[in-house]
Amino acid sequence: MSNTSKRHWKVKLHEIIYEADTPAGKLFDIVLLITIIASIVLVMLESVKSIDSKYHDILNISEWIITILFSIEYIARIITVKKPLHYITSFYGIIDLLSTIPKYLSILFTGTHALVALRALRLLRIFRILKLARYLGASNNLMSALKASRAKISVFLFAVVIVAIILGTIMYMIEGEENGFTNIPKSVYWCIVTLTTVGFGDIAPQTPLGQFIASLVMILGYGIIAVPTGIVSAEYTSLSKNKEDSKKNDVHLNTQSCPNCSAEKHKDNAEFCYNCGHKLNHE
Repeated sequence: MSNTSKRHWKVKLHEIIYEADTPAGKLFDIVLLITIIASIVLVMLESVKSIDSKYHDILNISEWIITILFSIEYIARIITVKKPLHYITSFYGIIDLLSTIPKYLSILFTGTHALVALRALRLLRIFRILKLARYLGASNNLMSALKASRAKISVFLFAVVIVAIILGTIMYMIEGEENGFTNIPKSVYWCIVTLTTVGFGDIAPQTPLGQFIASLVMILGYGIIAVPTGIVSAEYTSLSKNKEDSKKNDVHLNTQSCPNCSAEKHKDNAEFCYNCGHKLNHE
């Protein structure tokens, strides 16, 4: 095989595997997602003893077939990029590896095959297929709002912890061991789950004063839920307003993947990679 034909083969394979804008690339990703879902369903079915005892061989063979296909795909992803180490150490590269090796490990270690459920993380590729990456700006705004609110939320949570310790100690003193509040840590835990409206089913206050305090704790819990939500919402609104002016200058991005560094989200009609300057593949 000549160098030219070899290069052309790698370019075509790279286009199919890494790009979702082309018909072949979209078909590949859709088939991949269906295979991932099928693999997860197989693992779930295998965990059901009645089903596993009846169809164990079929489930096991099916898992091995999917594992081999994923292994081939993982190798193909490595050989079609100029910097394989960049892909191997990337987020998707690590996920792809972790979703492939559990079945092989199950030969040596019993029970590890259940880790193939990690393949669910590969479903994140649906953002590329449905071109949802451009809408991830909303999630980025939320993360920015959370970061901007972390100081206020930290102070608030610290105050909640102090309140839980104080009220938990008071409940221990009022109710005592005879009503299930055997120690202060357990009483504090009761206070925390009551504040978060989860509820502690094992113990409940029996004395009128204890029930009154418990009622206050439950009412306080609803207020506690609203406070951090308001803090983050305010920051989110502020960030969204600041970015509204730059929305007009927003540039449409595609799933074009650089064959050299695997960088994505290039501008439409871009000829070169914004990250490494390598020429992009175009039909």
